[in-house]
Amino acid sequence: MFFKKTSRAIGVHPPQNKGTQGMAFVEVNGFKTITIPLNLQVGPGCSALVKKGDPVKVGQKIGEPLGHWSVPAHSSVSGTVVSVKKEILSNGSVADLVAIESDGQQTLDESIKPPAVTDKASFLSAIRDSGLVGLGGAAFPTHVKLNPPDGKTIDTLVINGAECEPYITADDQIMRTRADRIIKGINLVCHYLDISRCLIGVEDNKPEAIKALNDAINSHAGELKAGISVVSVKTLYPTGAEKVLIRYLTDRIVPENGLPADVGVVVLNVGTVSFIADVIDTGMPLIRKFVTVDGSAMNRHGNYDLPIGAPIEDVIEAVGGAKEPIGKVIMGGPMMGVAIDDIRHPILKHTNSLIMAGEKGAKIPKEWNCIHCGRCSRSCPMMLMPSELDMAARQENIDELREFHVMNCIECGSCTYVCPAKRYLVQNIRIGKNLYRQAARKAAK
Repeated sequence: MFFKKTSRAIGVHPPQNKGTQGMAFVEVNGFKTITIPLNLQVGPGCSALVKKGDPVKVGQKIGEPLGHWSVPAHSSVSGTVVSVKKEILSNGSVADLVAIESDGQQTLDESIKPPAVTDKASFLSAIRDSGLVGLGGAAFPTHVKLNPPDGKTIDTLVINGAECEPYITADDQIMRTRADRIIKGINLVCHYLDISRCLIGVEDNKPEAIKALNDAINSHAGELKAGISVVSVKTLYPTGAEKVLIRYLTDRIVPENGLPADVGVVVLNVGTVSFIADVIDTGMPLIRKFVTVDGSAMNRHGNYDLPIGAPIEDVIEAVGGAKEPIGKVIMGGPMMGVAIDDIRHPILKHTNSLIMAGEKGAKIPKEWNCIHCGRCSRSCPMMLMPSELDMAARQENIDELREFHVMNCIECGSCTYVCPAKRYLVQNIRIGKNLYRQAARKAAK
């Protein structure tokens, strides 16, 4: 089934800059050294199962989860461990990094085989053992998301194919070329979680992806465990934000400090659900990632199939190198991505894009005084007042942060994008969130 959603939405229209749209994935290998962090998700990381000098194979487990919210880490190459040491990651956290010198053979670990899945418990176990986290950018452990607390009934699976960030087209390409895998993954999730309805949200600037998904639904009509509909949504940033997409597709509002499960919904990215189909069929853990590489500093732009752990500096060279000095590297999109401080950082499980900006594009504009125009409030998809939150954060006013619902901010950057005074709104709201959390923890003692 297909329908177009036309209800009013709030957001902004940044230039799409999707010059890689329709470009096929190019598999890139041959990296001399791979560095794999043992904390690749929200929550605790892993303890190392290997040490310097140990041989490893493709798909071998090299990190043991430290808790329920943790998932294992696996090697994306065969070779020899050259070091295990703590490093600062691209997000500022500290974790053990396993550096592996590749032997170029890509020898598969003997343990790789399709998992025995017979019920929900074994299904979730297979997903956890694969190391799967949300591949849309949040890196939330998938086995946790698919196992909501007691008392939370899930009746709707939402598949996020919006890909509203500028530049990024990896999900679009996944939908065009792996639609059958997406539908199979949806079928598995709906079957084992007993979900009766699935809505796939895709922005209307992706007609080829919409067609591919509808064709796949029609070709598997007799096998479907749930009613699956592709919903064409208005091209508007940030339609792909989880809470925004849920409200847009289902008219349900996730409560402040709540989760989608609170309104009977679970949300998965198209890449995540297609990988679920792969791991149930093959048992191959998450060791590679589809990534868009773009930006004004690059000689070539494209979509690539990269091993997790590949150093960004080596990726840049492997895909054609830079044509001018790189002023900034953004991991993720220009609106919500992270500007990294070192191009030796590796590709992570949730890396969906690398944007290499030239020196001109890397300049940070000067901040001016707020002119009280209200554009930030009119563009906020969560209907907040970013200018008030900004001021409350600067003044460290916890009461006002609470009054203006700081924890409802999804940090999409729409307010910063439209601000004529170039205020550092999202940056300060993030600081405000941390202040609010610290105050809440102190009050709870």
